[in-house]
Formats: sequence, structure tokens, C-alpha cells
Amino acid sequence: MGIYRIKPWEELTIRDDYMFKLIMSRKRICKQMLERILHIEIESLSYVETEKSIIPAYQNKGVRLDVYVKDNKETVYNIEMQMRRLEGDGLSKRTRYYQAILDTDLLAAGASYGMLNRTFIIFICPFDPFGAGRHIYTFRNLCIEDRTLELDDGATRIFLNTKGTRDDVDDSVRAFLNYVNGVVSEDSLVQEIDEEIHRIKIEERGKVGYMFLADKIAEERFYAAKEGREEGREEGREKGREEGRIEAQLENIHRLITKLKISAEQAMDLLEIPPSERQHYKGAL
Repeated sequence: MGIYRIKPWEELTIRDDYMFKLIMSRKRICKQMLERILHIEIESLSYVETEKSIIPAYQNKGVRLDVYVKDNKETVYNIEMQMRRLEGDGLSKRTRYYQAILDTDLLAAGASYGMLNRTFIIFICPFDPFGAGRHIYTFRNLCIEDRTLELDDGATRIFLNTKGTRDDVDDSVRAFLNYVNGVVSEDSLVQEIDEEIHRIKIEERGKVGYMFLADKIAEERFYAAKEGREEGREEGREKGREEGRIEAQLENIHRLITKLKISAEQAMDLLEIPPSERQHYKGAL
């Protein structure tokens, strides 16, 4: 499996999951970003929970939300930094699943469906998820026979593409997307985010938390490799070694999910499991 090397603390950017969550936990920054993307004014924001874990009662596959906030009008926003392109329609299906679980979490037992909050699920992608060159793709439910008729269910899903080429967003949104790509402009929000990241890196508390996470990941990878080797030796055959590796990886995924409170997909990201193998592991979890 090789030696695991986590990205040095000093090299983290907004694209990195850990830093993105820290930056979005700054209410002023999160509020400004939402206002720019959605062209709305938000009076106030409250954090339902940053990186909230939602585990539905009817199944054991939970969802880990990066940023989960609510405004003064009870509109709920979920913001995700999606670094990896999923195979096929995986990304679209992921937002569908997030929407279903989010609604389940928001609707109290026995409450009327009319009480469901308006929701915005926003994925920030450093790639074009649909290949049309747009910076922003906004999806709502429309009538196929009459495109002017919208199903007013209160659910909106948005994909932001940092690699967009069209003139479809204003300068403030483009400046933020360019910043995700590593370009620091004079834009006020970009400057505020960049300065906050530098400030966070100086703080010992943030670094300690990150290094603790790194140690946990390294430990889990070590035991996965060790168990895989031991199982392989016991079997003494190629099949035994392969089965041992798979079983060890499954155990490793379970450990990461349990100890670090992350999703299976995030655990496989940390373990650097190839995309071609992930469906097999998902089916075995």
C-alpha cells in the first residue's frame, strides 16, 4: 500500500476539505459567498452543524455534510467542495441522495410535508461536471411538457464549475471560482478568505487538529496494510492475499468511518482506493 503522506499543513488551500470546513465556519465569509452565488440578501445565518452527520433511521448509510447552515427565513443551505469527478452520473445521484436525506432530517416525525424547508445544495467543482462550459448549473424540477411550469417543491441544486468558459456569472462569483483555482485577486471576499487562511495556519489549534487527523489516517492505513499482509501469509496463495487485502481495506474503511466520523466515500479518498475498485467496496459495506 505504500507509505501514506498527508499534505503538509502549510500547503493547505480552500480546495482541501479540512481548510474548506474551517473557512466556511466563519459566518461572515459563508454568508457573503451564498449572497454572491444566489444573488440574494441574507439577514443572518446559523449553523445547523458544520460537517453534520445524518444517519437515516431506515438504512445504515449516512451522509456527512461539509457545511450545513440555515438563514433567518429558515432556508437551509448545504455547501460541498467536490474535488473528485465521479464516474457516470455519480455526482448527480449523490445530490439526489443528499436531498432525500436532508429532507428526512429536516422534517420532524409526524409533521406536514408543507413544513419542509427550502433547500439549496451547492457543489463547488474544480472541473466541468456537465461539459457545457458554464460556471454555474442550477437545477429545479420542471414540467417536461411545459418548461414554463415549475414544480414548486423548494429544492434547488447548484453545481459551480471553476473551469467555466462562458460569460454567465458576475465578476464577484468569477473571482471566488478563480480563487479556488489558486488565483488571488483584489476582490474583497477573496482577500478576506486568503487572509483568514493565512491566519488559521498560524494558529496552533487548527494545526494540532489537522495533525491529529493525519496521525489517525496514517494509523488506519498502517493497520490495513499489516492485516492484508498477515492474511496473505496465512492463506499462502494469491487468492488468499487478495482476499486478505480486500478484507483489511473493508475493516480500514469501517475504522475511518467510525473513528473520524466521515462517509465511506471520504474514507476511500483518504485510503487512495482507485475509482475502479470503489463500487466493490461499497457493495460489501
